[in-house]
Amino acid sequence: MRVVIGEDSALFREGLARLLADAGYDVVAKAQDAPGLVAAVDATIPDLAIIDIRMPPDLTDDGARAARRIRAAHPELGIVLLSQHVESRHSVELVSSGRFGYLLKDRVLDVDDFLDALRRVAAGGSALDPEVVSRLIGAHRASDPLRSLTAREREVLALMAEGRTNVGIARRLWLTDRTVETHVSSILTKLGLSGSDEDHRRVLAVLVYLNRS
Repeated sequence: MRVVIGEDSALFREGLARLLADAGYDVVAKAQDAPGLVAAVDATIPDLAIIDIRMPPDLTDDGARAARRIRAAHPELGIVLLSQHVESRHSVELVSSGRFGYLLKDRVLDVDDFLDALRRVAAGGSALDPEVVSRLIGAHRASDPLRSLTAREREVLALMAEGRTNVGIARRLWLTDRTVETHVSSILTKLGLSGSDEDHRRVLAVLVYLNRS
């Protein structure tokens, strides 16, 4: 898999590049600012871009804004945002288009989980940090779109939003696959979501729904 890294911290950038190379990834470019990142992606057309949200020149949300530009130009490219803190401003738009991950940097220390998240995104799925999921859902509690869900259905929804499959959810919650399927069907029905392509990750439709005002 060909990867571009956008990260202004030389130590983190080089450490990440080494980790990926050791895992068999081909790091085709590294950029330390948002303009350089966009140029590197345009020049190399990788399979995946790993992007720090806060990058030069402004050190605000330059990486996230660059990710939106990259997604518009290369819709088939997998994008994984990294951040020290949850910043949900750009997240819903990106996650709703698929092939997207949003992970907190301290989670990258769990190498196996991190590499698994990269594989899921590159394969067309999603990988959201649980804290990101909580923030996205919590931001819409005022209109309480989840009022009708049971406590167990909320647990299943949170794991769906992380990008977990039904099998993965079943293992995490010690449920049968059929029970998880029933919960997922109930969640979508209660949220007023019509049947859609399962491959497009039910969570993407749910997060788009939760983003409605």
